[in-house]
Amino acid sequence: MKKNKISPFYFDLNKSERKHLLNDFSEILKNGKLILGDQTIKFEKKFAKEVSTKYAVAVNSGTTALQILLMLSIKTKNSLVAVPTNTNFATVAAILYAGGKPFYLDMDEKFFAPKYDDFLYFYKKYKFKGIVWVHIGGIISPDFLKVRNFCNKKKLFLIEDCAHAHGSSIKGINAGAKSTGGAFSFFPTKVMTTMEGGMITTNDESIYKRSMSLRNQGKRAGNFGGLHHDLGNSWRILEVSATLGLIQLKKLKTMLRKRKKIFDIYSKVFEKKKIPFCKTDHMDRCSNYKMIVFAKSIEHKKNLKQKLFKEGVVCGGEVYEIPCHRQPVFKKLVKSKSSLKRSEYFCSIHFCPPLTSGMSEKDAKYCAEMIGKIY
Repeated sequence: MKKNKISPFYFDLNKSERKHLLNDFSEILKNGKLILGDQTIKFEKKFAKEVSTKYAVAVNSGTTALQILLMLSIKTKNSLVAVPTNTNFATVAAILYAGGKPFYLDMDEKFFAPKYDDFLYFYKKYKFKGIVWVHIGGIISPDFLKVRNFCNKKKLFLIEDCAHAHGSSIKGINAGAKSTGGAFSFFPTKVMTTMEGGMITTNDESIYKRSMSLRNQGKRAGNFGGLHHDLGNSWRILEVSATLGLIQLKKLKTMLRKRKKIFDIYSKVFEKKKIPFCKTDHMDRCSNYKMIVFAKSIEHKKNLKQKLFKEGVVCGGEVYEIPCHRQPVFKKLVKSKSSLKRSEYFCSIHFCPPLTSGMSEKDAKYCAEMIGKIY
């Protein structure tokens, strides 16, 4: 048994970066501008540049980013919005908050995302007004590009849930760059963090301006004072969070390279042992937020994780074990109109071994070999 547990969580901030953060926090306290200051503006500009969009708007969470984009996209109450059922609570909740009606799509287990053919079939039948596409684990499915082209052709809105996909790209297109808008999360478990926070990315000037207003109680003329034109909320990010975001963004590519090394170590062992997992070699770059591995059954997964834990390997949260259509809150609010059997099955049998930018290659090899041995 390994003496120290290998954790699926790691806050990637070294000693000099901690000092930098504390110094900047001290300056923020001195100038008294705790929100909507220079750090927020810098963070937005640099994040937009990283994603390759014209605009970025920092908010207090990824859920807020989704909700604002949906509020600006849903024109008629109870409009149908397609969404994968294998996603986080926040994705479906944001549709409901914005006045839409979620329409669940099943997934393709190869990429943990909907199939284009399914999307097309249900669009023809139900004519939903748009879709929230989720890049689960940071994986951008090839079918996303087909859906994007279809949405452009039919003038449907396409919102990307990029909560897992910081730095992911496919065929030269970055996650969050070529759609109605992208919604990123900076929750502590994510690839990069601001403690709590989120970001909207878009190339649409109108969405940008309205998002700036909605995050700040509907004020259009300026951050402080003035009239309330839109039914917004207090959805601002803190200046100290933006400072941490700048530090994390500066090292994002380094963190992604480290994650890729760990993913490759796992891949090599799993391919040799014929252990099935979701691959990412069709992409230019993947955030590798999660490695999605398939057990043989629910019981096999349960036993496997228990044995791994005893050997010091702590698996991370799944993406997601219980799909949204089976969550108690949504059972009352959303009625499913499609078969979701693939999601039910593959959500229940997958697991995610530890994968962080702070993990050593030695620990990755140990985890991979232990999974190969127990599997």
